[in-house]
Amino acid sequence: MGITDSIINYRRSLKRRNYSRYTIRNYMSTLKQYIIWLKVPLEAATHRDIVDFIDHLLAKRLKPKTINCYLHSIRGFYNYLIHDEQLQLHNPVKPGDMLRMAKPLPRFLRDDQVRRLFEQIDDPRDLAIFKLMLRCGLRVEEVAMLTLAAVDFKRGQVFVYHGKGGKQRVVYLSKDAYKALLAYLKVRPDAHNKRLFLVSKGRYRGQPINVRGIQHRMKYYSKKAGFKVTCHQLRHTMATQMLN
Repeated sequence: MGITDSIINYRRSLKRRNYSRYTIRNYMSTLKQYIIWLKVPLEAATHRDIVDFIDHLLAKRLKPKTINCYLHSIRGFYNYLIHDEQLQLHNPVKPGDMLRMAKPLPRFLRDDQVRRLFEQIDDPRDLAIFKLMLRCGLRVEEVAMLTLAAVDFKRGQVFVYHGKGGKQRVVYLSKDAYKALLAYLKVRPDAHNKRLFLVSKGRYRGQPINVRGIQHRMKYYSKKAGFKVTCHQLRHTMATQMLN
């Protein structure tokens, strides 16, 4: 079996293990870059090659978190070759190769900052999106993937089918998030699309809004509010408010 076949089969194994489409795409991309860079056959790579590859990534000014993602995907592929395809080789990526990362405390918004931010949000769609993040703790990827069928207004629930790691869960709508969603549905483009949040203007009207589009909207409102805010901070804020 050639290396191309092994990569294809590895991709299939990740799908069977319920990895998200986003994770699989990243794994395949980093693996491809490693194979192109490697100067010896894949099965002949040693730990020295991995160390040199880390130095190569550091020279490109990649962050430790990004480099660790490279190492995780490469190590996973070698483990697949060893355990699934029964190849007689050693995994050149060692657990100790992972770069140490700083662990800053999660930043959250104060109550007055939350108020100032949401005072800037006048678009019904954007208000519904960011209320779901703030009140339900949804990640930006989870919001982008929500479908109309995922919202149960009768029970006040949202079914998250595309959570991190492919996990599913149910979250409950607060009164203001419920109200914001209803208001958005009244002005939602009449498009035959199962996704909940759609582009409302321009040439892509009626198409699903993607992660980058949501992040761009947050950047816009953050600038209007006069302080930096990220989508993930809303999730941290929700957790902090619950603890308080």
